[in-house]
Amino acid sequence: MEILMEKDLICTQEWEKDDLDRVLELAFQMKQDRFGKKYLNILHRKQFFMFFYNPSVRTRQSFEAAATELGAHAQFLEPKAMRLKTAKSAGETVEDAAKVMDRYAAGLGIRMLEDKIGAYGEGDDLLREYARWARMPVISMAHDKFHPCQGLADVMGWIEWLSSAGKLKTGRLATKFDPDALKGKKLLLTWAAGALCRSWCSVQEGALIASRYGMDVTIASPDGYNLDPKVIGEVKMNCQSNGGKFETVHEPEAGYKGAHVVYARNWMSPEAYQNGELKKAEEIEKAIKIKGWTCNAKRMAKTDNGIYTHPMPIDRGAEVTDDVASGSNSCIYDVAENRLHAQKAVMAATMGGFLD
Repeated sequence: MEILMEKDLICTQEWEKDDLDRVLELAFQMKQDRFGKKYLNILHRKQFFMFFYNPSVRTRQSFEAAATELGAHAQFLEPKAMRLKTAKSAGETVEDAAKVMDRYAAGLGIRMLEDKIGAYGEGDDLLREYARWARMPVISMAHDKFHPCQGLADVMGWIEWLSSAGKLKTGRLATKFDPDALKGKKLLLTWAAGALCRSWCSVQEGALIASRYGMDVTIASPDGYNLDPKVIGEVKMNCQSNGGKFETVHEPEAGYKGAHVVYARNWMSPEAYQNGELKKAEEIEKAIKIKGWTCNAKRMAKTDNGIYTHPMPIDRGAEVTDDVASGSNSCIYDVAENRLHAQKAVMAATMGGFLD
């Protein structure tokens, strides 16, 4: 296990499994004792800078709430209002900006999604460039490749529902971290319909962290919608190392049988970027033409009493029907809440050196 103070969180795959366990266990404890005195001043008067290249609902709210509940202050920053160097304009380099911000803040979060880059991987490169020059931890608040805080919140929610003390068995969410609850369970991660052009970050992070916790992973998508082959290679290796199974299917109903968690979400094709530009309109037009990929009650009936999960916002009626998204086996609001608790634990560990 590592000392997590000042450790970057760009992808959960880059953390030791024991350290993910420690942070998740802390997140469970913080959820049960949300305003407990032991947590209120962990980051007393420290600053957390938030770079939002893209807007958000849950991300900004959950990070600001997390900082406040730990005694810190979250500062909202829009790069367009700052003099930062780009390919088309003069300004401060990442090195200069990172080194100066280090003198002010104890942590930096960056959110940079599909429409703010010209090629897949540019967002990831930017986060790693800031991490190169900053001593303070750099935390991904979602970028083109990964969404680590969402992955941690997902695992929290799935454990709360699937453990022996969890909701499917007791009607109440489990209150303790039980990583074995996911071992051998099947995650179906399926492409879903919609007039959308969404990045790969949430689904890739979900597949990576699920496979770290011993889940079987099935990825279902139409032809031409494969994810990053390097990331999927890591998912396969995780499954092999942790006793899980991995498979891909290209038919909309094939993966539902026996699933314990169904993660139905739209994502873009590998051809989304052309000549340094996101072809959003073309991606949406292409996705609209693909029929039969909506998650519905008939398909969920094929699962092993499976739960429905989604990072939100949901395109209801396209990605999933209302009766599933708002049904008795939907964990979407629990997962959304867990963003707060997971992020509090990450910030406490990386910005305050705190692990209970």
